[in-house]
Amino acid sequence: MPIKGLIFDFDGLILDTETPEFEVWQEIYQIYQTHLPLNEWQAALGASMAAFDPIDYLAEKTGQVLDHDAILTDHRRRSLDLIHRQPPQPGIRQTLDLARKKGLKLGVASSSPKRWVHPLLEHLEMIGDFDKIICRDHVSKVKPDPELFLRCQQELGLEKSELIIFEDSPNGIRAANNAGIFCVAIPNTLTRQLDTSHADLVLSRIDEIPLDDLMKKASQKASLPKEE
Repeated sequence: MPIKGLIFDFDGLILDTETPEFEVWQEIYQIYQTHLPLNEWQAALGASMAAFDPIDYLAEKTGQVLDHDAILTDHRRRSLDLIHRQPPQPGIRQTLDLARKKGLKLGVASSSPKRWVHPLLEHLEMIGDFDKIICRDHVSKVKPDPELFLRCQQELGLEKSELIIFEDSPNGIRAANNAGIFCVAIPNTLTRQLDTSHADLVLSRIDEIPLDDLMKKASQKASLPKEE
């Protein structure tokens, strides 16, 4: 069955919000003379702070009572300043343009809330590129649960075998695996340090191989008989 649509993660895939956010957390931790290990922070990557709260973790490490709201507000302000200077990830704009010319349906499925995703897509002048944008607000569970991807698939009106998911984080890849949809991992500076081998394909950038070839690979895998 031919590929008819593409679903994109947002944070770390379309725009590298994850590296600036982690860097600012490290700066905050340094104020308290400690550090945030990536192997702890990765629980929140592609998911949410419900999976790992860096402020609670900081409080545990320091034994201090912290002003959660003040720290979170400071982190968000400083992170956004860095994020607004970031260009889209390499090849993203060109891939969206090419996909549109091919008549593919395009969706975003993000564990972040709409109030985060929509303004940043508008800042990138990309919000009009997508047929559907599914965020945390639209589902009861976020990644690694597959609900975001399945909701996006349903709203695009396509079969699982007609889709490719692009992800950067281990949690997002697990969600794609759980959804039963072909997943291409494109790790960013931060997630490149984590295990993304459970994706169907791992690329250094989205246009590392031509889109036609990528669609052919996904279509061929979807047509293989399922293992018992």
